[in-house]
Amino acid sequence: MYNLTVIDFRADMPDEPNPHIERLAELTRSLVATQDVEAYLQALVSAAVELTHSETASILELDRDANELRFRAVPWYHRDVLLAISVPVDASVAGWVAQKTAPLVISDVRKDERHFRKVDEASRFQTRSLLAVPLRQRDKVLGVFEALNKADDAHYTEDDVAILETLAALASAVMHNDTLERRIKASYNEVAELDRLKSDFIAITSHELRTPLGLILGHATFMRELVGSQYSEQLDAIIRNATKLKEIIEDLSSVDNYQSGLARIRQRQVSIARVVEEVAISFREAARQKGVSLRTNISGGELLVEADANKIAIAISNLVKNAVTFTDQGGHILISAETVPGYIKVSVIDDGIGIPPSDLPRIFERFFQVESHLTRRHGGMGLGLSVAKAMIEMHGGRIWAESVAGRGSNFTFLLPITPQQTRPVTPALLG
Repeated sequence: MYNLTVIDFRADMPDEPNPHIERLAELTRSLVATQDVEAYLQALVSAAVELTHSETASILELDRDANELRFRAVPWYHRDVLLAISVPVDASVAGWVAQKTAPLVISDVRKDERHFRKVDEASRFQTRSLLAVPLRQRDKVLGVFEALNKADDAHYTEDDVAILETLAALASAVMHNDTLERRIKASYNEVAELDRLKSDFIAITSHELRTPLGLILGHATFMRELVGSQYSEQLDAIIRNATKLKEIIEDLSSVDNYQSGLARIRQRQVSIARVVEEVAISFREAARQKGVSLRTNISGGELLVEADANKIAIAISNLVKNAVTFTDQGGHILISAETVPGYIKVSVIDDGIGIPPSDLPRIFERFFQVESHLTRRHGGMGLGLSVAKAMIEMHGGRIWAESVAGRGSNFTFLLPITPQQTRPVTPALLG
């Protein structure tokens, strides 16, 4: 909210509308809709000249780091000269006002040592009298608003001070908003640049790792067939861990291609029931080794849908792998699939360790892990759920999670039965 100084003209108020009040009200109304900050500040300077009957006026902005004030808005005929001048805080009238955060009226600046005469010399202007008020946003000083040379060498009045303070409040509001907008824009640009660098790193790394990793897997598999059982345990370890690296690279590429808009889906009629059963079969041995029950519940027949079977299988596999990983011995995992109006609904439900409420909104982010990397007991890079999300959203579906810490989780996605238009997905569509 804006803190505006209110001028009380009710005393001695004439029957006809006061032009000062009308002009200030007009400026206040236009503050809400203004988009051109510099033009609005220029309008405030013109209003200050008109309403205080001054020869000129200016707005100076405080630079705390440099401990100086710089002209932000001045009459057009002084613009080129004054915008290049810095006014020292410790040796100027404007600096005094900024430091004391109080208005100041000087009837004859020639008798005041605080006057910074370099400005007059550079602009070939003679300052005779001066009114200055601070620009404040709450407790922070943003700058100073000055009006110079009251007409007919008259003295500035309390009404002039009130008018300039009102204009200063409007200037403070628009300058404060402008600063916030620039900071927000800079933050967005910084985030966008970091995201670009991260995407570039992922793309380059995954590309460069594919060839040597393929050679490692190929040669290790070949050697296992040659050397027999003597070194089979060591070669199995090489193959097993190289395969894990391959899965990580594929996950990185999947998410990166999706977010960069390069990913496409190849739609054909797919039986979701069959995909669910195939995924369940592939994970039953891993679940058995952990002592976890894994079963399916499919209702509605084949559950046919136009989709990319491979990508749907990847999504379900990542959800099931996540469930197996975070379900302890004696636990249960259920993969259910059914038809709901307009969609195929698939859920992966477990009674594992669950997810804390504070972490739930972030679990589909790339590289996010519920456990600290220093204390976590489970492996992975935090890519599985983000990959699943990408695969589902590419089909025009949506995915979400419900969980209670210590009691388990329910990951659900909906796939539209009506085919979605296949096209690259851009970052703007990520939501």
